Amino acid sequence: MKRIRTAILVVAAVTTASCATSPTGRDQLTLFSPAAMQDMGAAAFNDIKAETPAAGAFLNRYVECVANPIVGVLPGRGSQGWEVRVFDRDEPNAFALPGGKIGVYKGLLDVTETQDQLAAVIGHEIGHVLARHGNERMSGQFMVQTGMAAAAALTRSRESPERRRLMAVLGLGAQVGVLLPYSRSHETEADRMGLELMARAGFDPRASVDLWRNMARTAGRQPVEFLSTHPGHETRIRALQSGMAAAMDLYRQARAEGRAPACDG
Repeated sequence: MKRIRTAILVVAAVTTASCATSPTGRDQLTLFSPAAMQDMGAAAFNDIKAETPAAGAFLNRYVECVANPIVGVLPGRGSQGWEVRVFDRDEPNAFALPGGKIGVYKGLLDVTETQDQLAAVIGHEIGHVLARHGNERMSGQFMVQTGMAAAAALTRSRESPERRRLMAVLGLGAQVGVLLPYSRSHETEADRMGLELMARAGFDPRASVDLWRNMARTAGRQPVEFLSTHPGHETRIRALQSGMAAAMDLYRQARAEGRAPACDG
């Protein structure tokens, strides 16, 4: 019991010392240092490159043409040293990792019909990195696992069907009540940040709505939103539309200042 109390106090101290605020003003728990996250991101990207063939120079140049203007409007040193790689996989997906890594699967280019739609995806993925969502997810998993371990230790001497049910309920409660809502809030926040990034870079933010309509047509049946890590397509579209007026102001300003990417031509 003394060990359990000590572990709880240690976790509480780390939590207190690791509270942060996201770029949109949301409270965050980030237990891992930026340097550690960058090292993990670079290592993961190298593993993916080693295991997944590249899609070819032509597609890579196209995606770099879209990514570079977005990277160029990032604040401070965030605009330096980003690496882009298109992978020869047919699934419509993309990701960005701490340490300045962007990966796009070839199948995404069948869904994103224009440079502006691709910019919506890349802006969204970079938004995840800027908002430290990877750190937040890892921190949340750590806290949930620590809590589950403490609960298991507290009930270890009472092995019974009731104990097993308790552990199952705790696990489901953590998944539905903590981890899934976090994931949905991360997606919404990344959508909001990506909309602003693409507009600042000179891409038409209205294409983000077209993108998610394309996704809705190709995705098939979605899980119930309450049990999903992502918001429903219509939920995302409504959120994007609510921020469209501000994004269009940024887009018009970018165009007036000469930012007009031309990757489709």
